[in-house]
Amino acid sequence: MLYYLFHAILQGEHYAYENALFRSVCAAIFCFVLVVLAGKPVIRTLVRLKIGDRPEFDHETLNKLMSQKSNVPTMGGVLIIGAVLVGILLFAAVRNFYVQMGIFCLVWLGVLGAVDDWLKLTAGRRAGSRDGLRSYEKLLFQFGLGVLLGYFVYRHGQTNVAVLTPVGLGGAPETVEAYRVLAVPFYKHGVFLSAPLFMIVTVLLTTWSSNAVNLTDGMDGLAAGCVAAAALVLMLVCDAVGDAEAARRLLIPYIHGTGELCVICGAILGASAGFLWYNCNPALVFMGDTGSLPLGGALGYVAIVTRQELLLLIVGGVFVMEALSVMIQVGYFKISGGKRVFRCAPIHHHFQLGGWSETQTVVRFWLIAAMCAGAGLATLKLR
Repeated sequence: MLYYLFHAILQGEHYAYENALFRSVCAAIFCFVLVVLAGKPVIRTLVRLKIGDRPEFDHETLNKLMSQKSNVPTMGGVLIIGAVLVGILLFAAVRNFYVQMGIFCLVWLGVLGAVDDWLKLTAGRRAGSRDGLRSYEKLLFQFGLGVLLGYFVYRHGQTNVAVLTPVGLGGAPETVEAYRVLAVPFYKHGVFLSAPLFMIVTVLLTTWSSNAVNLTDGMDGLAAGCVAAAALVLMLVCDAVGDAEAARRLLIPYIHGTGELCVICGAILGASAGFLWYNCNPALVFMGDTGSLPLGGALGYVAIVTRQELLLLIVGGVFVMEALSVMIQVGYFKISGGKRVFRCAPIHHHFQLGGWSETQTVVRFWLIAAMCAGAGLATLKLR
């Protein structure tokens, strides 16, 4: 909204408001302040509605460690997603196709997460209530979102956008359809995909990223801090991918219009950091599935649009660890007839049961997230 307002007032002159990276920083600051200011009223409302968490694990010791978190209000994700949407509407060019699809992704997964949280929270208060959505139900909606995003993004890239794939700083560029190319870390030419393969990658990454952040959200501040680190890197990536000259110098695909996704990443960065104000140990509120599912899905969506799916696996190294630990634990448990690899999964609980305090675990995982973010940025230059 402010983008178009300043554009009308200044008659299209090139001022700072036209720079997406500048507006993403503004969105980050705005969302941080908004979440901090709105946090207490929202928390009081959640407490009044008795929307309190019920931590339950298949581990007696872990249940004792987490017992003090009972009745801490959850569904705090409405605070994060609400701030992100306001920040996008204020600072992004909302007529941009990629921004519109980003908003669609956030709202879709936000509603899915809210329904799941509400069913979980009402299960203990009303007879006949279900303990959250079943796994196949959540996957069905996540796959559906991936199919919709994949179809419309591919169609838009095929008809309206071209990608500039440089073969060297001094060589002639090659123009191809935007979503036929997949950027590969350390490899300057990339890999070409067919339309069906692009759809498969989109569905899998969208589903994985939303669930991986959801699995990470198990300790005070853990998910919010890791999301903020990943969002910062993706904000810089969007700025580079949406700038033809920067993309040429970094030997990455240039996709026109993706620079506006900087604002979405900036809003996520600011809102996640602001949420830590209340979510740091001891937490006053949890984001719940209402926040973790859309945040993870949005990171996956940005990686898909910028053709940096593999980069997200590096930047989101903590999310990869958490998801893999659950897959290994469940798979080995079934194969071995009840044996376990980890004390408990996701893996942050393994370290907690091994003697680390919750604060130690969270801070150490933040450090890993920061190193993964730095490694991801380094791959953009090393090609």
